[in-house]
Amino acid sequence: MKIAVVGTGYVGLVTGGCLADIGHEVVCTDNDAAKIQTLEAGRLPIYEPGLDTVISKARKQGLVKFSANPAEAVDAGDAIFICVGTPPLPNGDADLSAIDHVAKLIAAEARSPKLVVEKSTVPAQTGQELKRALSVYGRKSGVTFRVASNPEFLREGTAVEDFLHPDRIVVGVDDEGAERQLKEIYKPVLERKFNCPVHAPANCPPGPPPAWLVTTINSAELIKHASNSFLALKISYANMVADLAERLGADIDEVARAVGMDPRIGPSFLKAGLGFGGFCLPKDLQAFVHLAEKSGVDFSLLKEVERINRKRIETFVEKTRRALWVIKGKRVAVLGLAFKPNTDDIRFAPAIDLIGQLLKEGAQVTAYDPEAMEKARGILPEVEFASSAEDAAKDAEALLIATEWPQFRQLNWERIRDAMARPLVLDGRNLLSAQEMKARGFEYYSMGRPD
Repeated sequence: MKIAVVGTGYVGLVTGGCLADIGHEVVCTDNDAAKIQTLEAGRLPIYEPGLDTVISKARKQGLVKFSANPAEAVDAGDAIFICVGTPPLPNGDADLSAIDHVAKLIAAEARSPKLVVEKSTVPAQTGQELKRALSVYGRKSGVTFRVASNPEFLREGTAVEDFLHPDRIVVGVDDEGAERQLKEIYKPVLERKFNCPVHAPANCPPGPPPAWLVTTINSAELIKHASNSFLALKISYANMVADLAERLGADIDEVARAVGMDPRIGPSFLKAGLGFGGFCLPKDLQAFVHLAEKSGVDFSLLKEVERINRKRIETFVEKTRRALWVIKGKRVAVLGLAFKPNTDDIRFAPAIDLIGQLLKEGAQVTAYDPEAMEKARGILPEVEFASSAEDAAKDAEALLIATEWPQFRQLNWERIRDAMARPLVLDGRNLLSAQEMKARGFEYYSMGRPD
């Protein structure tokens, strides 16, 4: 099938690349001409494991191309996936101006029937507004439009695998024709009949096919916000239990492990630390709360989740202050800038807020991240960026772990200890073993575990 993808951010590039990988002809477009030039040159504007392989393969097969001409992309696609940003407004609501702009574009340029698919995360009832906009703006053309919601559940760092091996595919539709068209698009994924780039050259591990969930458009839109808000709730709950465990001399890792064994709860998103970040959870939580308020529903539960998350940085800075006594004038190393490992995304990253607080306290901050430093340079001009974790630690009086990159576990910690002015580690992600770090001669503090 011929598919257009509007928006080449994290969601758009993964969606376009993976749809091409399973055999569709895809045109990706974006109003950012520089981004399209980067893609046409064979480079990616983001770091996402495996995506370069997927897009490179699809380009060689002639199944994906990039265009700075949105009209060309819209005209080429039988189905159009909207993957534009919906950033938060000052009041917490989602900014849907990009969705409205794409609706006008599609209505003006379409010359044949189109299936218009919301892939961007939007508040419930956006699909109804999208249908109305297409009808109003396209009234002179006589072209018919079907609208569907197909929320994404991609995790940065594992997005390619999440797209090709999802646990469920949710489609919100108002007619059977839209469902049939979407099912045809996802047929290779549903039947697990594609050459998987994630597990190649081996076969994919055995497992059930993804569930195919058909709902109304309003329900599909609500599902995404409800899912992300619940995950945020689990993280904030784990962090509150971590604070209690710390005061009582318990170990949050032991507590969370046991709690997560309950099949009604599950182990995911019970990791204590600096709290959640990234572009999805904070934004979706705010939008969900605002949607509830506009609908007359008191969602104070989620307001508390947000408050707890904001306080995590303050709690960690206070822990740093207690360990150092005085922060001002001291050299502090920060390992990790991305909001999570295996991505270069620093949007709403706890590490960025943490560094901001340290700078306000007068610290001299040196930072290192395997992938995110280039994006961080522009917003942290006062920070010195190191070429390695060991260089960041040189002469530091404290080393703070802000992102749980797995390679940080494998560092030569003895060499880091010897390079530091004071062997003090504050682990905001509980990445390391307290016993091992103490045996290596470090003062070691973590979150929700006995110091």
